[in-house]
Amino acid sequence: MLVRSGQGVDLATDSSDVLNELQASGLNFVARYYREPDSRWPPLSAGEAQRLSALGLKIVAVWESHSRTPAHFSYATGYSDALTAYSQAKAIGQPIGSAIYFAVDFNVQEPYFALIDDYFRGVGAGLAAASGGISDYAVGVYGSGAVCYAEKRAGLAQYSWLSNSIAWTGSTSYDDWNIRQGARLETLSFNHDADEARDEYGAFQLTGSPIPMPFGGIGVIAPPAPQQGQFASVVAPR
Repeated sequence: MLVRSGQGVDLATDSSDVLNELQASGLNFVARYYREPDSRWPPLSAGEAQRLSALGLKIVAVWESHSRTPAHFSYATGYSDALTAYSQAKAIGQPIGSAIYFAVDFNVQEPYFALIDDYFRGVGAGLAAASGGISDYAVGVYGSGAVCYAEKRAGLAQYSWLSNSIAWTGSTSYDDWNIRQGARLETLSFNHDADEARDEYGAFQLTGSPIPMPFGGIGVIAPPAPQQGQFASVVAPR
C-alpha cells in the first residue's frame, strides 16, 4: 500500500556520515540543500543522493542562499538562484517533476511581501528558461505561514514547507502545508530538524545508478531498484 505522508529530517551537513542511524530510524525522507558554490556548508551531491536512495529514503531538495537577508529578495536574485539550483539538481540527476523548495528564512512583514512575490516570479522564470520553456521542476516555498500562504495563493509555489518558527506571522494558523518542520528527535545523535509530510510533497529518489560506498566504508545493502525515471509522488512504507 502507498501512503501519502511521511516522517523525515532536514540537516545542513552531508548525511553520508550518519547513514547507519538513518537506516535504523524508520524515517521516510531526508531534506538536503542546494547552495552557492562558495558556501561553507556542503550541498547535496550525487553520491549522497545515491546513498540515501539506496536505503529506500526519499529526498527533499531545498535551495538556501542569503535566505535570512530581506534585501536579497528580488526578481533578479530569484532568477539567478533558480539557475544555480537547476544546475545542481541536474548534476545529481534529480528527476523531472519533483520539487525544489526555496527558503525564506525570516519573519516577513510589509513591505517585504511584494519583494518575496517578485523573487518567486524570478524563480519560476529562471527554472523555465533553464528547462527550455516549461520548468522541469515544481517550485516549493519554505518559510512562515504568511509566506507559504501568499506564494501558494498567488500560484508562485506549488508546495509549502512551514518553518518551525511558530512566532512568525501566520505560522500557528496555517494548515495548507505539505511539509511541517518541528523540533529535533531525541533518538538521533546528529544535528537536524524533524519534519512531517503529507499529501504529495515533491520528494524524489534516484534509480538506476551504481551506489558508491558511504564515507568511512560503512556498508549499505541496497534494496531492489524501482522503475527508472519516476519521482516519489508518494512515500512507500518502510
